[in-house]
Amino acid sequence: MSQPARTAERPSGHAHPAFGSSLPADDFKALFRGHPGGVAVITADAGDGPVALTATSVSSVSADPPLLIFSISAQSSAAAVLTRAETMVVHLLDAHDLDIAKLGATSGIDRFAETHRYSRLVTGEPVYRHVRAWARCAVIERMDAGGSTVIAAHALQSHVERDTAAGTSGDPLVYHNRSWHRLGDHSRIQ
Repeated sequence: MSQPARTAERPSGHAHPAFGSSLPADDFKALFRGHPGGVAVITADAGDGPVALTATSVSSVSADPPLLIFSISAQSSAAAVLTRAETMVVHLLDAHDLDIAKLGATSGIDRFAETHRYSRLVTGEPVYRHVRAWARCAVIERMDAGGSTVIAAHALQSHVERDTAAGTSGDPLVYHNRSWHRLGDHSRIQ
């Protein structure tokens, strides 16, 4: 059964002035709780030490030039570094990388305490070892959006540890309704 379309009047600080109303935060969260997202971990070091965060907002924008975007919450402990870093590494994860996804999503810990999990590229960025794939990217644009920053980046270098052949399911890791899921042939519907 479908839900009725909802809009709600919001206090003036919560709505775009041109719209006059905004969908309540709980309704917006409900929209995306049912929309799965691929899982990535973003790492960077702006000179103060490495940071990492798990994100489900990574999307490709263009293949030529190779551009991607993602967003980071201002509340993330990694936000200050990621909003200053000129380059970063975007790790695209599969189900074999669940431990790295959980590591980047856990607050209050040193995500680089286990030195055997990562190394540094010759250009200095921290990169987790043995993940499905990663891309070293240069930031080309930042945009404030609500309580987040949207980052556009140009892929400069990549490594694919576990390739997914065209037409095969691979073993992607997705986040859906506050839990981790593995996609595969068992979840294919067509």
